[in-house]
Amino acid sequence: MDDDLDQTLDAVGPRLRALRKQRETTLTELSAATGISTSTLSRLESGDRRPTLEQLFPLAKAHGVTLDELVDAPPTGDPRIHPRPITRGGMTMLPLTRRAGGIQAYKIVLPAGRHRQEPDPRTHEGYEWLYVLNGRLRLVLGEHDMELTPGEAAEFDTHVPHWFGPADAEPVEFLSLFGKQGERAHLRATPKKNTSE
Repeated sequence: MDDDLDQTLDAVGPRLRALRKQRETTLTELSAATGISTSTLSRLESGDRRPTLEQLFPLAKAHGVTLDELVDAPPTGDPRIHPRPITRGGMTMLPLTRRAGGIQAYKIVLPAGRHRQEPDPRTHEGYEWLYVLNGRLRLVLGEHDMELTPGEAAEFDTHVPHWFGPADAEPVEFLSLFGKQGERAHLRATPKKNTSE
């Protein structure tokens, strides 16, 4: 039992670092959000220090994950994901994956009224795939300025300057799959068998 606890606590550091990098947050920003010093956060991420319960609660809240997800608690048999929304700059993101690292899935909701925002394309490491559920999404990708409607998808290397927002005054909802550089969403579909033969 003690060995299991030791292994669980030893694995928290890499998960903390992966969550912070995934959200593109600095140690200073995380320190401000949690009240934990940057030096302590650094030691927690490197594994030089084991986290206490008092540290795990604010870290889980800051990263938008449950305590179980943060410490990689054994599954309970319940396959449902209970996303906790993360709101930044008016945009709401619902994480749809449970693990840190690898391809991450989000449902993103952009509220009405953001369509007048001036595009500010950015670049970063990774690869992204977008699929529009509701509304119209404006995607500025390099020299292209396009509009995606429900059922349309786009995929791109995030080294290409990109920006997205509502195409009109209505809110827009879309799915985003994001992976590190070189990781792409591979979609496979098996043709439906013809039952009339």
